[in-house]
Amino acid sequence: MTDPAPAAGTRCAPWPKDALRVSFGVIWAVDATLKWLPGFKDRYMATIMGIAKGQPTWLRPWLDFWIRLQHPAATFFWALVAAAESLIALALVFGVARKLTYLSAIGLSLLIWSTAEGFGGPYTAGSSDIGTAVIYAVVFAGLLALSYYAGPARYSLDYYLERRISWWWRLAELRRPVPAGSLAPAGRSSLGRRSA
Repeated sequence: MTDPAPAAGTRCAPWPKDALRVSFGVIWAVDATLKWLPGFKDRYMATIMGIAKGQPTWLRPWLDFWIRLQHPAATFFWALVAAAESLIALALVFGVARKLTYLSAIGLSLLIWSTAEGFGGPYTAGSSDIGTAVIYAVVFAGLLALSYYAGPARYSLDYYLERRISWWWRLAELRRPVPAGSLAPAGRSSLGRRSA
């Protein structure tokens, strides 16, 4: 005998959204580990400079700006990228400051896409990929939206930090969590919209 379908309005199990977050964190951890290897460090500036080749002329000033900015301190920028990716991976796996992490990771992903991946270009005959970093940004935006609609992540450090530090929800949630056992204010649904 099969289980009946859940009734409308019932909540789904919380673990799938957390499993998605942790899985994506493991992917970022692998990526961050590769950034710390000597091969990436040694080729960091060459990779950035190589992206500029073959790009359209309207994109050259943007890429030249980043090359000029990073070239004198290439080791610093390599370490900054590797450290940022490592922190994002840890925050994803453990569920720490999720809102801040998702927003920061969207920014970093778009920056990587627009510089190190050259917006996925050059777009010429035979191009078949727009780059991975823009897809990462979309996944982070999806995680952000999911956290808004699904509420606090039960399997995260944020879940426990929010109970101990009154302002922590500002780093973890898009909206203030409704305390367990309490009802939304009269005339409003849990999403903050007026109910009919």
